Amino acid sequence: MHDVAVTGGGPTGLMLAGELRLAGADVVVLERRESQDLVGSRGGGIHARTIELLDQRGIADRFLAEGTTITAVTFGGTRLSLAGLPTRHPYTLALFQNRIERLLLAWAQEVGVPVRRGVEVEGVVQDDDGVDVLLRAGDPVRARYVVGADGGRSVVRRAVGIDLVGPDATRTTLIADVQVDGDLQRTGTVDERGPHGLHRTDDGTVRVVLTEAAPSTDEPTLDDLRRGLVEVFGTDFGVRDPTWLSRFTDATRQAASYRAGRVLLAGDAAHVHSPTGGQGIGLGLQDAVNLGWKLGQVVRGVSDDALLDSYHAERHPAGARALGYTMAQSLFQRADPRQEALRDLLDAVLAVDGAGAPVTGLVTGLDVAYDLGEGHPLLGRRVPDLDLAGIAPAARVFELLHPARPVLLELGGPPLDVGAWADRVRHVRATTTGPWVLPLLGEVPAPSGVLVRPDGHVAWVGEGATDGLAEAMSAWCGRPYRRSRIGVCGMSSSRYSGPSGAKPNRP
Repeated sequence: MHDVAVTGGGPTGLMLAGELRLAGADVVVLERRESQDLVGSRGGGIHARTIELLDQRGIADRFLAEGTTITAVTFGGTRLSLAGLPTRHPYTLALFQNRIERLLLAWAQEVGVPVRRGVEVEGVVQDDDGVDVLLRAGDPVRARYVVGADGGRSVVRRAVGIDLVGPDATRTTLIADVQVDGDLQRTGTVDERGPHGLHRTDDGTVRVVLTEAAPSTDEPTLDDLRRGLVEVFGTDFGVRDPTWLSRFTDATRQAASYRAGRVLLAGDAAHVHSPTGGQGIGLGLQDAVNLGWKLGQVVRGVSDDALLDSYHAERHPAGARALGYTMAQSLFQRADPRQEALRDLLDAVLAVDGAGAPVTGLVTGLDVAYDLGEGHPLLGRRVPDLDLAGIAPAARVFELLHPARPVLLELGGPPLDVGAWADRVRHVRATTTGPWVLPLLGEVPAPSGVLVRPDGHVAWVGEGATDGLAEAMSAWCGRPYRRSRIGVCGMSSSRYSGPSGAKPNRP
């Protein structure tokens, strides 16, 4: 019996498993592939908020060292600068998925995540006490909770009967990594089908993207690619030796619920969409960081099972907004006079100073605000990564989040008392050295204190008083315990023995 079984060892599954280990949970990743190697480089790219999440765990530099930063995004035909965003990471990071996965795997292994490879999941069956993960070969894996991070064709999602809701595909696109013999001249165009292009990558292979004349659900072949290239460019460029050949659609669908009892969904298992805009990997990592600490608290007995309902309540609307962006962006990827007229009008609007801010906030994920009630503008938003003074050694806010524990920042207002949450919540007295600035909203009043959840979102704001602090800690940090009985992560070592009678092996 494990606390949690995660099906799928892609970016979402690895990030989630790492978060669960930081929360002290016994987790296992079940992965079909025999190694982390991917066929082809796949897609890639993560935006500012996702880079911030990696920064919150102290690993962003690993990713930045291997990718290329881009300080603008394009919407319609307008290039929008990211340079003015209030973040330490005002850029998009171009980095293919195969490299992202390797880096996440290394981190997951560092915090003690076990990955079982060559394991093909065929279904799940849940009861009042746990979930059996059924395997093609071998005995079922038993866990108290299961998270399906097994992609757009999720076996787990289908097994528990969660529907994907949204518009069907209107087109399909071939994508491949190949060798070419021909000269790569005039290799990018947009026609009535959509975008087409060939681009030579750093390792010498050529990435081909080709929108097809008619949607297809068949397994793609090299002949399909050659025929499409001739139709668009008049030549197939001598494409050969594909290391990866795939077909994707612009279908945009979202799981009706991110939870069915003891089974939850994250990443592509919860939402499928066109890769336009580079939202996919980042959405999955944001799901993982939102869910990981909550599920960790539940399996540790710190919080009630009802805390998991906040996962759907927060991430489903955030996912829906991102999916809406991918649909809007893909609308402009066809040479159609009516769509071009709309794009030209939109470009004129976005040329006005500040008009592009809602788009950059949405694309980067920096504007995500969870509904935690009325109050200070910080409530429910990600905490700004300000420099802190008055503590030794000097630090910034995100560095306090490396262990993935809640942080109560006391910032010169009335004294704050964490009380029965003392061993669960990190209490830091400091001052900030800069203004509190939020995307779209600009500078907001400086708080006298903030309670920051492990995912970096603000759960309570002090405005010269302590009203509501205990309620916020009870809601997000778990039920209070008598201080003398509290152990690591707020659990009494005399009360918790884990689901199988053994205390969890903490990283």
